[in-house]
Amino acid sequence: MPAFPHLSLILGGARSGKSAFAEALATSANRPRTYIATSQAFDVEMKAKIAKHRQDRGPDWQTIEEPLDLVSAMTAVTPNSVVLVDCLTLWLSNQMHAEVDTDSETTKLLTGLSTSPNPVICVSNEVGMGLVPDTPLGRQFRDLQGRLNRKVAEQADLAVFVAAGLPLTLKGTLPEGMI
Repeated sequence: MPAFPHLSLILGGARSGKSAFAEALATSANRPRTYIATSQAFDVEMKAKIAKHRQDRGPDWQTIEEPLDLVSAMTAVTPNSVVLVDCLTLWLSNQMHAEVDTDSETTKLLTGLSTSPNPVICVSNEVGMGLVPDTPLGRQFRDLQGRLNRKVAEQADLAVFVAAGLPLTLKGTLPEGMI
């Protein structure tokens, strides 16, 4: 049986089932689980969504809310845990809104992912399969997200695309017991 992957990237569209798949993957590791949430509750709808996600995950997850500094959040995780970062799309959006150097932050993230003592599962949206955004900012985000996904996938031991709740393994081997 192959070892649990050190870095996994779970990609998909909105409501594709990628987060549920990533949570099942994390659970299959049979280790303590830490969920690093990059979303921010700016409105009632998002607050409700975050509350539902916490409830759905249950009490067996430690949750760290960190919209910007994923490397520090990963460093704070208990050894021998599995880390789930959900999601890189919101993380990138947060970086852009903070008006930081996204290339530098991406490099910092990639280094943190490679040096993490714990296995890390990253969830990210595949945003390049739809319409071309009609604004320069939208096109910039789409391009940056595509590059980020490519760089994480290059480094990943496992890359899975989820569509309609069904996983398609792009790279690596799923741990035994996963679909």
